[in-house]
Amino acid sequence: MSGRILIVDDDPVQRRLLEEAVKRFGYKSQTASDGAKALALLKGAKATEFDLVILDLVMPEVDGITVLTELREAKSKIPVIVQTAHGGIDTVIKAMRAGAQDFVVKPVSPERLEVSIRNMLKVSALEDELTRIHSQTTGTLTFNNIVTRSETMDRVLRLGEKAASSTIPILIEGESGVGKELIARAIQGTSDRKSKPFITVNCGAIPDHLVESILFGHEKGAFTGAVDRHIGKFQEASGGTLFLDEVGELPLDVQVKLLRALQEGEVDPVGSRKPIKVDFRLISATNRRLLDQVKEGKFREDLYYRLNVFPIWIPPLRDRLEDIPSLVRYFVARFAAEESKPHVTGIEPRAVQMLQSYDWPGNIRQLENAVYRAVVLCDGSLLTCEDFPQIVQVTAPPKPETDRQTLIGGHEMGRSGTVSQEDLQDQEFIRTEARSAFDSSTAPFGFMRSIDDHGHVRTLEDAELELIRLAISHYGGRMTEVAKRLGIGRSTLYRKLKEYGLDDKSAA
Repeated sequence: MSGRILIVDDDPVQRRLLEEAVKRFGYKSQTASDGAKALALLKGAKATEFDLVILDLVMPEVDGITVLTELREAKSKIPVIVQTAHGGIDTVIKAMRAGAQDFVVKPVSPERLEVSIRNMLKVSALEDELTRIHSQTTGTLTFNNIVTRSETMDRVLRLGEKAASSTIPILIEGESGVGKELIARAIQGTSDRKSKPFITVNCGAIPDHLVESILFGHEKGAFTGAVDRHIGKFQEASGGTLFLDEVGELPLDVQVKLLRALQEGEVDPVGSRKPIKVDFRLISATNRRLLDQVKEGKFREDLYYRLNVFPIWIPPLRDRLEDIPSLVRYFVARFAAEESKPHVTGIEPRAVQMLQSYDWPGNIRQLENAVYRAVVLCDGSLLTCEDFPQIVQVTAPPKPETDRQTLIGGHEMGRSGTVSQEDLQDQEFIRTEARSAFDSSTAPFGFMRSIDDHGHVRTLEDAELELIRLAISHYGGRMTEVAKRLGIGRSTLYRKLKEYGLDDKSAA
């Protein structure tokens, strides 16, 4: 399970031993040589970077008990494992009362330490998840509840915090599954409207003939089937926040009424004789570029500029892969509890590396579902690459050092590290042919021509198409290997095949 651990010990030998052990367990670490330095780190700007503390109790000047006491006074919830060479019952009780979650006696065995770290991180992740769910339910979710280690996401959170202090309309853009609603809820929970209604409407899921009634409401008898008066979403959100997801799906006639609601602060229910005043904060979201829809005549230009007063763009997961370890840790804790699988406590480092090498077209929602399935499949204590079969199919998991083989000139070099005379002759032939191909406008099989039949440089599209054909043929249609050797994701490869009107068979 990926996490960052702060090691606090005044003994340099003990610090190095703990560093090596933590690294072997698959975690990242940072050290502090005394309690004062530890408190500076844990109370500073980078305090949220740490997931756990291994704390020595006996240190000069600022000891472990003082560190624990000050952390708890500062309302820090970071889990702490204390260690000392003096393991008397009075010491244990004193440390636990000061806020420690576990206690180990030096010299601690690596197995005991690993189990303690794993359990502490799992409990911490589960507590944070429960806090986030409760905050989301009560409308008090804030940006502190959002799991991220990415600099790009930090900028998003700072923008959201600035927007929360006003009632300015916000447009959140980003691909499906990146967490647009979560950001909207955090804006609500940070604003003066926290604990007030937060009404979510998925504009793409409402039938066109019901959109106006659902958003603005209707009076009894306004149309066939309107047997009762209905309060619209704008009135439900009065005093709070209205979140319009996939706002680009709204019909043009409804966009006119939305513009009026924004400008005048009032809505016209269907069949009503007079408008109704509403007080709402509007946050819109879309996975499309609204400006393109404006150019295509599918979205009103005046409404676009009214919604796009404060734009926030959320980057896709593939552009913030550093968030994956933390996200996986929270998902594992949550699903292990939900599925009654307490033995699942984390994920192997190789599996984390594999997840970080995938491009995640479905973003965080896809990652969440993948971890959910992996937890259900897992029989051991740690998730492995094999627990993510759909990801393994398109991403070659990193191999251990003992399994790696070196490729020289397109030939595989065995573990003995020797290359046969035939291989060396083949390599010399390849180099000779490559030079001749480079020097002429024509090339032998296996090499691409740079000049077309008319004496002009070939287009990039033609060259790319030929290279893809060549790779598919060379690797016998093994698409995972083809994508790997071309340096692109498998999904990208299939997209390019579709763009060129090919499939893996016809390409070969």
